[in-house]
Amino acid sequence: MTPQPVAHNWSLWGRQILAIMRIDLRKTFFSKRGLWIYLLAFSPEIPMVGHWLIPTHGPQDTLGQDVQIFSGIFQFFYLRIAIFFGCVGIFSNLFRGEMMDKSLHYYMLAPVRREVLVVGKFLSGLTAAIVIFGGSTLLQFPAMFWHHGRELMNAYMFQGPGLSHLASYFVASVLACIGYGSLFLAAGVLFRNPLIPAAGLLVWEGINGFLPALLKKISVIYWLQSICPIPMPAPQGNNKGALLQLLVIDIDPAPAHMAVINLLLISTFVIVWAALRARKLEIAYGTD
Repeated sequence: MTPQPVAHNWSLWGRQILAIMRIDLRKTFFSKRGLWIYLLAFSPEIPMVGHWLIPTHGPQDTLGQDVQIFSGIFQFFYLRIAIFFGCVGIFSNLFRGEMMDKSLHYYMLAPVRREVLVVGKFLSGLTAAIVIFGGSTLLQFPAMFWHHGRELMNAYMFQGPGLSHLASYFVASVLACIGYGSLFLAAGVLFRNPLIPAAGLLVWEGINGFLPALLKKISVIYWLQSICPIPMPAPQGNNKGALLQLLVIDIDPAPAHMAVINLLLISTFVIVWAALRARKLEIAYGTD
């Protein structure tokens, strides 16, 4: 058999990836099982909107105070909980969910390389995650700061660091989707129950601040916090916020550009590894 030119193969693989993405995006965006992901993604807007609908009018109700509050909500809740569990729901189901629905064999019977299937499914999940969680990040800024008035907001956004802060938070959201998404896609390929490695990763990310400097870097949250423009504020008081106090530890952040590069390299390695392991993937509906 005459080997096909490399350019022809790339063209074929590209069309197959786009076809897989079209199929999976409809499932991801319109699945009833995924409604909780939307609620999780847009839940931070509720207290933020309530903050300016019911203002405190106290001496602490300042723009600087709200910048600190936003940083705490974003790093403690949005990165560690909302995007983490949202990516569990989106990416781990790309393969394991298809097996539970007994529909994965349709992909396996098609003349599509397993590596192409993994890439196509990852890109479909990533597109959905970025639209949902990145879109929520962009909405959180006006929800948090709108009550300060147009003049102060214009000064903060266009004359101060506001746009830079928003861009950093958006990039952190996108990279969180890439980093966690690659890990949970791999878990869906490699494990019968991807919730077990997800629980292990949740613990590992939670104790990141207590780890030695080298081990801290073998995580996603370390690099994400390095991208955030404002350190997560420490809780006030001696007896309150004990759980938050455990998470607010000086992480000695890396330069933001190195954090971006390293997260992309880690995610690429995980996806390549999952694609290679997918070559041995077998369907056994009777045992699931």
